[in-house]
Amino acid sequence: MELSLRYKRVPAIEKCFSILTLIAEEKRPMGYSEIVKRLSLNKSTVFNMLHTLADLDILEKGGDCLFRLGSRLFLLGSVAGMGSEWIQTVHPYLVSINKTFRVSAFFGLLFNREVLIADKADQAQQIRISSDIGMKIPVFAGVAGKALLSQLPDEDIDRVLSEYRPKKYTSKTILDQSALKKEILMVRKNGIAYDREEYIEGLVAAAIPIRTQRDQLQAAVWAVGFKHQFQGKAMTEITEFLLHASAEINERFSIMAASNGYPQERHTSTGGK
Repeated sequence: MELSLRYKRVPAIEKCFSILTLIAEEKRPMGYSEIVKRLSLNKSTVFNMLHTLADLDILEKGGDCLFRLGSRLFLLGSVAGMGSEWIQTVHPYLVSINKTFRVSAFFGLLFNREVLIADKADQAQQIRISSDIGMKIPVFAGVAGKALLSQLPDEDIDRVLSEYRPKKYTSKTILDQSALKKEILMVRKNGIAYDREEYIEGLVAAAIPIRTQRDQLQAAVWAVGFKHQFQGKAMTEITEFLLHASAEINERFSIMAASNGYPQERHTSTGGK
């Protein structure tokens, strides 16, 4: 006979979720005092919960002292929305890139003008070029941003670029806005992006846009290694491998979306592979 186990609901968890639900429903950043008033909760309880959630990246506290939904919550929600099928689909390709070329491989999403790392494979080389899952990278730094921005409509690309404040990471960083837009549009045309020591001196990278079949969610896979690992024939081989992986992943995502009843994404009007 199956035993019915009794449990006690945890009030602290209920309060945390009431805070997250309120911010999500309001669809705007909210301040500490307003949250206390709206939820009629103890001030010290709300204060401690807000800052704990911010420490965990579940919430983010802006320079305006308002709290908004954070990157880790976005990542967890995206993975849940994808059904872990997305990660399960992409991860073998990351492992294959890592083992075949001895470079680090990443899967990331565009979130709040930043690149959010959702998965990685970096075990197959002696010296790792690694970033943690959940880590955020500036969208204008490195290769992933080019691949992600290439999936946006032209007017959205222009809007993002209008906020571009050049930062010289290396002597090869692209500082000119029009030159950067040209690179992004080339990614849309050719299906692959490159970073030749633009973000970190001595490192080269290549990235492919990934169609999530959701208009509001852009993704990319990228490979990062030392300059000598991408020279000559190696660059050609990595490019071919990534383009082949892109075609396979996009096809699998399309099939998954159709089987789950999701509407097909609308592609931009000026190209795309």
